[in-house]
Formats: sequence, C-alpha cells, structure tokens
Amino acid sequence: MDQSTHSSSVAMLPPTRAGSFQWAPVALLFASIFYSNISLAEADISADFSLEDLLALDTIEVTARKRTENLQDVPVSLSVLRGDYLNANSSGAKDIRFLSSRVPSLTVESSYGRTYPRFYIRGLGNTDFDLNASQPVSIVFDGIVQENPILKGIPVFDTDRIEVLRGPQGTLFGRNTPAGIIKIESKKPTEEFEAYADMSYGTRNTIDFEGAVGGSLSETLNARISLLRQSRPDWVDNKAPGFEESDAQGGFSMSSVRLQVDYALNDQAKFLLNLHAYESDGKTLLFRANVLDVGSNSLNSNFDADTIYHDASENSKQEISNNGASLQFEYDFGSYSFISITGYESVEIFSRGDVDGGYGAVFLDDYMGPGLIPFPSESSDGIPDHSQFTQEVRISSNDGEIFNYQVGLFYFAEDLDISSMSFDTFGEGFPQNGEAIQNQKTTAVAIFGSFDYLFSDKYKATLGLRYSSDEKDFVAERLQGPFGSGTIAPIKIDTDDSHVSWDLSGVYKVNDRINWYTRVADSFRAPSLQGRILFGSEVTVADSEIVLSVETGIKAVVFDERGRINVSVYSFSMDDQQITAVGGGSNFNRLVNVKNTKGYGLEIDSEYILNQNWHLMVNLGYNNTEINSPDLVISACSSCTITDELDANDLAKIDGNNLPMAPERIVNIALRYQRDLARGSFYAYGDLSYRSEIDIFLYQSAEFLGEELQEVGMRVGYRWTTNDTDYDVTLFGRNITDEQVLVGGDRFQ
Repeated sequence: MDQSTHSSSVAMLPPTRAGSFQWAPVALLFASIFYSNISLAEADISADFSLEDLLALDTIEVTARKRTENLQDVPVSLSVLRGDYLNANSSGAKDIRFLSSRVPSLTVESSYGRTYPRFYIRGLGNTDFDLNASQPVSIVFDGIVQENPILKGIPVFDTDRIEVLRGPQGTLFGRNTPAGIIKIESKKPTEEFEAYADMSYGTRNTIDFEGAVGGSLSETLNARISLLRQSRPDWVDNKAPGFEESDAQGGFSMSSVRLQVDYALNDQAKFLLNLHAYESDGKTLLFRANVLDVGSNSLNSNFDADTIYHDASENSKQEISNNGASLQFEYDFGSYSFISITGYESVEIFSRGDVDGGYGAVFLDDYMGPGLIPFPSESSDGIPDHSQFTQEVRISSNDGEIFNYQVGLFYFAEDLDISSMSFDTFGEGFPQNGEAIQNQKTTAVAIFGSFDYLFSDKYKATLGLRYSSDEKDFVAERLQGPFGSGTIAPIKIDTDDSHVSWDLSGVYKVNDRINWYTRVADSFRAPSLQGRILFGSEVTVADSEIVLSVETGIKAVVFDERGRINVSVYSFSMDDQQITAVGGGSNFNRLVNVKNTKGYGLEIDSEYILNQNWHLMVNLGYNNTEINSPDLVISACSSCTITDELDANDLAKIDGNNLPMAPERIVNIALRYQRDLARGSFYAYGDLSYRSEIDIFLYQSAEFLGEELQEVGMRVGYRWTTNDTDYDVTLFGRNITDEQVLVGGDRFQ
C-alpha cells in the first residue's frame, strides 16, 4: 500500500482487495538554495520577481515538437508544470501520481502503490496490471521513452518542467502515443555554478530530501549531479488474530541519483551524457477486504486507514531497482543540425502481498475476517530481468524563414522476463505453490518526418508522417499450478504490424497576441499480449488500435500581457481500442478490442497576474467518452449491484458506457500571494484540484463508482537572501481536508 501524500482511498467489496488511502496534513519544510554568480532570470521561476516582471507573464518555451518553441505557437493542446505549481503539488515525498488531475484531462492511478502508474488522457488509458502492459500514454524522460509500466514510475526531482501533450503524438514520438505524452525535462548542466538543498519533514515521520550541484569544470565541460531521498517508516497496525503487530506496513524508502555531463567538442559539436539510477524498498499496496456494503460505494466500519487484518503481512515487500543511461550528440552544420540520442534502461521489481485482504477462510471453522474470506490468496509478481535499448537519429533545419523540417529514424528493442508466484498462506513457512513465467521481446523501427511551411506572415502549416513497424515474440509457461491445477507447456505467440501515422496542423495569427490553430492527427498502438496463466490458462491478444483526432483552439495573451488563456475543443474516434476485461468465465483476465470508442471535450489552461502581489491559475477539462461495441459483453461482479443490462449468461453489456477511470470534469485553481517583508518576501500559495466521479471498471455498478474527489493544498513561507545565498522556510500541507474516497479496486467474484 502506498502511503504517499496523495488524497485518495481505495476500497473493495467482498471478496475483494483493498487499495490506498493517502493523507498528509501540515508538514514543515526547510530549504537552503545556494547560487553563485547567477541572476534571478537564471534561477528557478519561484524566485522573487521585480515589479516589472510581476506585471507581465514570462514566455514559456517548450520542446513539444523536438525543437524549442513558444508555448503559444505550438498547434497542440499542451500544459506545462513548472516552478511553484510543480513544487507545491509534489511536496511531501510524493511519487509521480501527484500529476493526477493537476492539468486538464490527465488522471493517474495505480494498483501497485508507489510504482506502476497508469496514465489516462482524455479518458484514454489502460487499466491492465500485468507487467508487460502497454499504455496509450507515453512517458518521455530527457528524450528517452519509458516503455515498461515500472519505468513510468520514475522519480521526479530537480525538474525544469513537465509538458503534458494531449491528443495523438504518433508522428514525432511514435508508438503507443494515441492518447498523448508526458514529457519530463530535468535541469541541465550550466556554465554558472548552481547548488541547492531542499529537505522536508512531515506527517508519519515522512522525510523528503533533494539537492543538486553543478557548474563548469572547464571551458568545454559542465556537469550536474542530482540526489533524491524519500522515506517513511511503517505505520499501519496489523490486527489479524494471531498476527498482531504494531507498525507492520505502510513504509517505504527510495533513493535516486542522476549525473549529467555536457561536453562541447567545438563550436559545432556537443555531447550530453545522462547516467541515472534509483532503488526503492518498501511494502506493497495494502489490500483490504469487505470495506464496502452491497449497494454502496461508501467506506464501511471495516475500513480504518491505520489498520489491516492480514495473516501474511510479514511477507509483504516491494523492491525496485533501475539503472539507465543516455547519450545525446548534436552537430550544427549551419542551416541544419544532426542529432543522435541513444538510450538504455533496465528495471527489476519484486512485489509480494496478501491479496485477499483479510485473514483465514470459510473452510477454517469461522476463522476469517473482516467479513467473508472465501479462500486465501497470497501472490507475487516480478521482473527478474529487463533491458530496453533505443536509438534515434534525426536531421533538423535551423530556423528557416519559410520552410523547416525534421526527418529521422528510430529503433526500439526490449527484452522482458516476468515471474508470477502464489503461496500457501496456511502452510508452514508460507511455501510456494504456484509459478508461471513470461518472456516478451519487442522490436520496433520507424522513419518519420515533420515539415513546416510559412504561407504568409499570418499562416503556417505543418505536415507530419511516420511509418512504424512493431514485432513481439511472446512465450508463457506455467511451471507449477496452484490448487493442483497442473502445469502448462510453453505457449508461443508472435505479433507483427505496421502503420503510417500522420498529422496536419495549421496556425493562423489573428494578431500579435492571439493564435488560432487546428490539428488533425492519426496514431496507433501496436498489438498487445497478456499471459497471466498462473491462475488462468489462456494467452490473449488485442489487435492494434487506431485513433483519429480533430482539435481546434485559441492561444491568447490578454490583459496587456498579464494573462494567458489557451482553449481547445476536440473529438476523437478510436477503432479496436485495447481494453482489459477482468473477471471469471470466458473473460478471465482477457485482452479484448472495443469495436469503436468516441470522445469529445473542452480544455482550458489559463494564468493571470492580477497585480504585483497576486497570481492566479485556472485550468479546466471536460471529457466525454462512449464505448460503441454492441456485441461486447464482460464478466461482472456476481455479488455487486450491476446497473448494466445483462445477457442470458449474466455477462454485462457495456455498449454505451463511458471508459473506466475517465472523469468527465477536471478543475484546478491555484492562487499565489507574495509581498516584500523586512529583508525578504512572504508568500502564501493555495490550490484546489477536483475531478468528478469515475467508473472503476468497464461495467457499471453501485459499488465500484468512485465519488468525486477534491484535494486542497497550501504553502506559507518566507524567502530571503544573505551573501548570495537564497533561503526558504515553508509550512505546507496536502489534502488538508482529509478526503477519503473510493478511487480503485479489484474483485475475486
């Protein structure tokens, strides 16, 4: 169970597993930031502004199209998290799920706790929990795609900005981007010496430390090293009879380091080396049985955030190790540049937990609880071996007045081993009683191009094309069958598909402060496989999904450059969407394709300098999704109050339902106040994030309906400078209203 400072609660219906309640009230932060020979303009944007700066918004530069551009000129629905907004929402040793509902149309959740985040943009995502699951939202960290779902849980620290690109991004970024991209850019080495240390202490003895130091080592060599350390001791008590233990679970510790070296060979050629690693050691997501009553989605008396009832608690563990490297080379030929980016990632994980969420079982003379526990379930999943290699080369024009282009090649190779095991909770020493293994090898190649043409001072158009080929070689085998189910000989399946993605966009300059853009884009996700045959016996394959999206919007600077408002409307149609059906019978943990999925929505990003003291941000997203697949039926919970129509076999008809984990409304409001006081400045920052209710599963039921969720955060602090050193003392809180609602779940029946 993850106990990071994120406002949520996951509860289950009998017999189910329970998930994560997360809460952090006020904590104290002390940060010392050291700068030498650096101007405020080069420091973090949260540093003090002059009066003139405060009365005009700064220009936001992004690399959403792999070249540096003004946010207002990019024909994509795009949000940027940086500075105070990024720092405030990631406070308190949070993991990457802090991004959920922080910008329009983005939500994030996980059934693995602090790792394996699942991202949804405009309602499109993947609820699959297998360790080879693909997602339609791609994570790109410092130019390298993070493909495996465990890699997507990378620590976020010493970060310059996070760009969230909504809608298909299949031309420049390629495979598995039909919903969008989250692009994370770390702070890079500079010639000026920079250093900072930031430490916080909070609720439940939570410690969060990050820092960095960097600068010039010679006339041609710059470096930066960044560190992160987060920890929280166990704090959840186990009260299962015979297994009582105080502070049994809930803790974690995580350490990460990143070294970047920037070397200029000459005026034309430069290298950027990035070495990074992290390790995490803690407990799994906490499963809680029977914390919902039939017909209700409200937590009942069996739920207590500080208490569990597990008979296998002592075995709970989650260990993760990641190592990676990238090398970027750029050569400037004058009118064009050659860029090469080589990346390598490797991740390992072992996660074991008491999945039934309780103790005992019905066949043990009424020794069970809380509520009905039909059978014990203790299992583990792991990646004992993994490697990912990527190579991209491209040629990019340099600031052509009329015509600009990018053309390139991309190669991706991944080798992934997965191990799944089950255990006899009632046997001496909790012996293993089941084991299954998987191996998946993926190879993808692509050739792409993007071409900009300026037709006039008012109008510019962009055409993008990408040919992608994707192959997977998959094998699954059951070596030991739980409950006497026997072994399964190796099942081998290969998939192979190719697709031409494209996009066409245009930007019309209404005047110096308003741009109107329109974009039509096509993208795809290659075939996926699921082979969790530890308890099942079938390997399922989902065909490629293809999306066509149309959006148009206005990007405007208003109020004499004291405000920025970007508005977009969109619609999409996706054929053969890949979804995961979880349940008994013929739909047991199966991948299936939805015939067609449609969606439309509205997104607003805005920020305003109200005066020299007040800064306001208001963001909104409205997303409507609908499944159009009349013949598709899904196994539903037998003990739930199903509101969908059932067929003769009691399978739920999901035609017309919205997608799971897809809220219709997301709203963010952030207000910042700053005022000079004594020899420094006082500031206060408050934010509210809201998302409307969600359906947890593909089918609809009274129990698995996640209520609307709102989180309130605050920061109050004082900054001052002494001898070229900036100091900051802050009091902050996340989820200060202590929200506890259902946000996810699983079931056994």
